[in-house]
Amino acid sequence: MKIALASPPFPKSIADGLLQIEKLIKDAVNEQAEIICFPESYIPGYPAEEFQVEKSSPEKMRSALDKVCTMAANNSITVILPMNWYNAHGLLNVAFVISSEGEVLGHQTKNQLDPTEDNIWIPGTERNIFEVNGVKFGITICHEGFRYPESVRWAAMNDAKIVFHPQCTASNASGPQLSEWGNKDNPYYEKAMMMRAMENTIYFASVNYGMRFQESATSLIAPDGKCLKHQAYGKEGVIVADIDVAAATGLLAKRFKATLYT
Repeated sequence: MKIALASPPFPKSIADGLLQIEKLIKDAVNEQAEIICFPESYIPGYPAEEFQVEKSSPEKMRSALDKVCTMAANNSITVILPMNWYNAHGLLNVAFVISSEGEVLGHQTKNQLDPTEDNIWIPGTERNIFEVNGVKFGITICHEGFRYPESVRWAAMNDAKIVFHPQCTASNASGPQLSEWGNKDNPYYEKAMMMRAMENTIYFASVNYGMRFQESATSLIAPDGKCLKHQAYGKEGVIVADIDVAAATGLLAKRFKATLYT
């Protein structure tokens, strides 16, 4: 399977975010990608203090989802779209999976919120496996993928060959300016990406915003823990790479003995 990982700029508005999504979808399709993933909460934008994020509403979010469904169908590509979503209990941080025919296949909620997010979203309660073109995959969102490895192991134990990881560890105001992927002095995020792949023997695809100060790069990690490809720090755009599904055996995840921990 050929996958695309998008590193868009922070959206100036919902409309701007949709323009960025359409542009990067077209870039991915030009390289024959079958699926593209965007960063965490890309519509309307992660609620960082430095940005004036456009206020979302159920109507705005439904309209945005419908528009991206049309983009997916028009370009014949599966889209993983992270966004805000309203239900009867409150506001969720979700990632929708939209088929290449424009059909919503389902969504994954962010279940393990960062403590700073408790007043922004409500936590989800379910995990899901998705399948596109015969390849099963899971999704884990930012904090839960970095600090709750169980979210990735669950997917691997349920035959996921790859876990997509929409995240936001970036700023345009301040932060480290990294130069070497995985350097020992970098923040821990890229090391965590390596471990999520390696400890489960699957691919791990982490997707960050393209911003001036990034604490981690948009990266594709192989089942042996090696970084196959990453976007340059601070650079907007899309990276496209082939994954060898047969290499994602899930061997280590499936050897997990749950009965030892009851």
